[in-house]
Amino acid sequence: MSGNLSDVPAVTPAFQTVGTQVQSLDNSTDEIEQSLVEEVESYCVNCEENGVTKLLLTKIPYFREVILMSFDCPHCGLHNTELQSAGEIQQHGSKHMLRIDKIEDLQREVLKGEHATFRIDNLDVEAPPGPGRISNVEGFLSKIREDLEKDQDARKEQAPEQYEIIGRIMTRLEKMLEGQDFPIVIVVDDPSGNSKIQPSPLDGTGKYKATDYKRTPEQNAMLGLAPNDAEPEATDLAPEDEDTDIVEGKAYTLPTDCPGCTRPAAVNMTMISIPYFKQVVVSAVSCQHCGYKSNEVRTGGEVPELGKRITLKVKNAEDMKRDILKSESCLLKVPECSLELVPGTMGGRFTTVEGLLTQVRNDLHSSIFDVDYGRETSGDSMEGDQKAAWNTFFKQLDLAIQAEFEYTIVLEDPLAGSYVQSYTAPDPDPQIQTEDYQRTEDEEEELGLTDMRTKQNDKGEYVREQIGDLQTTEPS
Repeated sequence: MSGNLSDVPAVTPAFQTVGTQVQSLDNSTDEIEQSLVEEVESYCVNCEENGVTKLLLTKIPYFREVILMSFDCPHCGLHNTELQSAGEIQQHGSKHMLRIDKIEDLQREVLKGEHATFRIDNLDVEAPPGPGRISNVEGFLSKIREDLEKDQDARKEQAPEQYEIIGRIMTRLEKMLEGQDFPIVIVVDDPSGNSKIQPSPLDGTGKYKATDYKRTPEQNAMLGLAPNDAEPEATDLAPEDEDTDIVEGKAYTLPTDCPGCTRPAAVNMTMISIPYFKQVVVSAVSCQHCGYKSNEVRTGGEVPELGKRITLKVKNAEDMKRDILKSESCLLKVPECSLELVPGTMGGRFTTVEGLLTQVRNDLHSSIFDVDYGRETSGDSMEGDQKAAWNTFFKQLDLAIQAEFEYTIVLEDPLAGSYVQSYTAPDPDPQIQTEDYQRTEDEEEELGLTDMRTKQNDKGEYVREQIGDLQTTEPS
């Protein structure tokens, strides 16, 4: 059997960006609407007549596949819209934080999946999981205010105290929408990993933060990944040998639960020694059930009294070959490129300077300029100024990876677990500057050190252990 592969029609993906779909059609508005939107006759729960549901399968630029749904009933006038994620549940949950300090930030796009919560930290107000929605920050704040206003008349009669409290919240929301109550801190937390807040290349320290996290068993059960009545598979926990000490260079395999599907998996680990630094543990998780894979580098030892800041001056291509260890708790900055990577991003990495910056560049680029079925999009959905800013950012970062100019890399680690290879060890390297610093209260809180109780007092009660300037205090 023979044939020409060029004669085989190409398969059109079901999910494409709106721009990609429109480009394949003529300029007829009627044809575009009929080709892109699917219409289904649906039951109206309000008047029990039949209405029309319109479905649009599309890809949101620099995000993933979604289904936009709109229902209209010609009999009673009921109208509603909804967004559902059509992509797979991600391997990790995600949390996005944005600090709004100017009126323009209210126009940042927010995609909230059906499993996500939308929280306003300033007001201690949280919108629970519900139908997915795509809007800007202003739209979400307005929707929360509208929802709170619905039952105010009933609260005034039945619960005057709640009426007063919610009234004050609504007043503050109005001021926020008018730009009179900045800063505003919003957090979108999605266990499925299918939500996002639009980033900007101009975001500085503390402005925007996106972190991934491992789901809890309860969150996996909520997503349908681990039914409560599922019987866990038996796992042999017997050690391979009787050694209790970890031997450097020896590979170990331990049972674990897959962070993606919660089924039994294996974590492979080994301990290596970095010259003039310390011993680190390299681990990799692989799941044969869902295909989940991850790798990480962790440093061991006690919690140090002080954090450490390492500054590397990159002068030429030879410096790009230096080994570098960025721990999970480390803040990475390249001031000349306006690059700042908050702790928790990427996890721990042990690679070269070139390898680290390349991975950062690729991860950022794929999330900003979407890849649509193997074809990179040009970011046409962005505003001109924003697109130009991102292009300038990536151009500068590409030049840094090629060592085309001198720049500095700053590793700020509150646990002093990061490292940059010295070319003159054990003598000081003139291009590397290290300094110890006192951790801030926020860093102590983030690391869980303020609540650490590992020492017993005379009464047998666990008390806080002194770390650096932390005082040992007994619980009240």
